[in-house]
Amino acid sequence: MNTDTLQLIQQHFPPKNPARIQLYSMATPNGQKASIMLEELGWEYDVHKVDITKDEQFHPAFLAVSPNNKIPAMIDPQGLNGELQALFESGAILLYLAEKSGKFAGRNAIERYQAIQWLMFQMGGIGPMFGQVGFFHKFAGKDITDPRPKERYVKEAARLLGVLDKHLREKNWVIGAEFTIADIAIFPWVSNLLGFYEAGGLVGIEQFPEVTRVLNAFLARPAVQRGMKIPA
Repeated sequence: MNTDTLQLIQQHFPPKNPARIQLYSMATPNGQKASIMLEELGWEYDVHKVDITKDEQFHPAFLAVSPNNKIPAMIDPQGLNGELQALFESGAILLYLAEKSGKFAGRNAIERYQAIQWLMFQMGGIGPMFGQVGFFHKFAGKDITDPRPKERYVKEAARLLGVLDKHLREKNWVIGAEFTIADIAIFPWVSNLLGFYEAGGLVGIEQFPEVTRVLNAFLARPAVQRGMKIPA
């Protein structure tokens, strides 16, 4: 990132401390992944609200960090090689922070790839499918009279919950005993499906007691509680 680009970003999103990580986000499930991870790490960082209800994600300053106009995005002035590192995509941010900190990616290579595969499960399945359920159940899609789109996504969301529920039997967290980026990726979306989207009954959440058990443990973590509300 060149100096002119960084100045453009900082003019629109003035940093409180330019030496800290700068997080550009909103308290959606994807945005919450980054803030929860940073809160779990206990690192100091500056947070900048990108108000997607006002199309701020299309501002040139945000596009300079996130060319796909999606939150969250992040700038680390002290990257892995000591140089400034800009990142977009929530999964990439989780992997980066796990590598930099040496935390929340398992205790060894086997656990690391277990965490990564469930991170990909969220990114490729739970996120897109739960988002479609929300669209057709709560937002503009609810006015579509053809029932097939909504039925398709509800059925797939329930299938994914079933996969997760079966996997979580006799486990404290997604990969077992260790809390990892897999949990940080998955459970904000489960919480959003049941809470904000109000779709628990729609997907038959009562059929998935292991999911709700681990969700409750996730939501009980103080760092999760803080991260879910960032930015206010």
